[in-house]
Amino acid sequence: MKALLLGLIFFAVTVFAGFAWWGDVLIFLRGAVPVIAFFIGLVALFIGAADLKDKAAAKKEAGDQGGT
Repeated sequence: MKALLLGLIFFAVTVFAGFAWWGDVLIFLRGAVPVIAFFIGLVALFIGAADLKDKAAAKKEAGDQGGT
């Protein structure tokens, strides 16, 4: 219930502010989006590298067990 009321308060403040700050938000997003995209790409690279290592280990393990 508290979260709902807090959400309504923040929504009302935003509406009554008249969106005068919208230009500042766009400037922030123009700067933040490339940084966020960089970190998402970095995480994707780490996940991809870990996936390749896991596949190589699974293939090696399957090859080791196939001979016995």
